[in-house]
Amino acid sequence: MSALYLAQPGDHQQLEWLDGGTLTMLLDSAATDGQLMMGRFTVARGEAPPFHKHLHEDEIFMLISGTALVWYDEHEYELAEGGVVFLPRDVGHGYRITSERADLLMINTPGGIEGMFRATGRDMSTPRPEGFEVRPDPAAADRYGNVVLGPPR
Repeated sequence: MSALYLAQPGDHQQLEWLDGGTLTMLLDSAATDGQLMMGRFTVARGEAPPFHKHLHEDEIFMLISGTALVWYDEHEYELAEGGVVFLPRDVGHGYRITSERADLLMINTPGGIEGMFRATGRDMSTPRPEGFEVRPDPAAADRYGNVVLGPPR
């Protein structure tokens, strides 16, 4: 059974993410009894994950600020500030940030994929190793049912 989870802004884990971005882990499986994961990305122009699909989770993201291109299967869409997209599991998708900066809220349901983000990113509360760079981790992606279908679009 789920229980209340309340965290203040300073309580959230922050991960260094791809292309110099930041992922703030707002909710994870432990906090939601496995129901969902929610994170907030702060990223720059050009940030784009590999084209991929999730085997276990549906994904929702809202562009709080900025603009992006979104690919769903082979279709391309523009997403404006305040826009929301729902990406069902098992269908290839990706995005590319087209504004200088962007702030996006991501929800995956059920939870669990946060393990991939934690395995790939760097916890910013720990010292940064010299020369460290966040790169996609195929082994972590595979472990969490994130299937890479191709390079970023």
